[in-house]
Amino acid sequence: METPRLIKHNTMADLTGFNIDAPRWDQSTFMGRLKHFFNITDCRTALLPDSKLDEAKALVESCRAGSTPPGTTVEQLHYAKKLYDSAFHPDTGDRMNLIGRMSFQVPGGMAITGFMLQFYRTVPAVVFWQWVNQSFNALVNYTNRNAASPITPKQIGVAYATATSTALATAVGLNLYTKKAPPLVARWVPFVAVAAANCKAAAKGITQVVISRVTMAAPGMIILPIIMQRLEKYRFMQKITFLHGPLQVMMVGVFLIFMVPAACSLFPQQCSMAVSKLEPELRESILSQYGEKVKYVYFNKGL
Repeated sequence: METPRLIKHNTMADLTGFNIDAPRWDQSTFMGRLKHFFNITDCRTALLPDSKLDEAKALVESCRAGSTPPGTTVEQLHYAKKLYDSAFHPDTGDRMNLIGRMSFQVPGGMAITGFMLQFYRTVPAVVFWQWVNQSFNALVNYTNRNAASPITPKQIGVAYATATSTALATAVGLNLYTKKAPPLVARWVPFVAVAAANCKAAAKGITQVVISRVTMAAPGMIILPIIMQRLEKYRFMQKITFLHGPLQVMMVGVFLIFMVPAACSLFPQQCSMAVSKLEPELRESILSQYGEKVKYVYFNKGL
């Protein structure tokens, strides 16, 4: 009888033809984009030191150059690309600031949204938390902008002032208007203000980004007030009012863990636009260089 032999399997993957920039999942489908954004919005990556991120970038760049270090596995390359996508700008390759990264959307968003929902009764609290939220959004917008399209400090200032003033005017106005309305209506004021600020920005931004941002915030800011309205009727909740804020922060976090990647996945990240629909200056520049050969341009829409 033949003695069984132990067969050693080669754990080294054949990296010939491996394209680290090729999407791991099909980006033409919602589910493929959802898996991609679950991967890069993983908030655990926000805790990693810059040295770890720089190592990931070095590995990604070495793979692009065709000089992957010996012993590197496909799994290691996928993880390095995950860290690279979560922390480095897709257009410039520069490391993005921590607060502006999409991997910080859950911890940052849950804290700000939770406190907006908790402190909605007084005008000073409404003004403060709406200002904090719009400042956070402005930093996220700038960090994830399409870097190939130049933007001036004046444009940034105008966009920030417009969104912030719209949010504050909406929140304060509705806060005063709903004094005699049912309590639940007043709890929805923060969401209306956030949505109004995003929609105001749509005239100068990209509509798809606005839709994604509103979708991201909607479930938590609409459903959570209903939950809290009912919970606060119970005696045990009335005894722990000091925990209502932290409780809302945690519950918003549960919503955002799923809604951040889901909202980012609504539309493809790479967009196209007919040259005929571009601004006159840009259209003329393309026509002067390439004539009628170029019909469409492609760009990263930002997040």
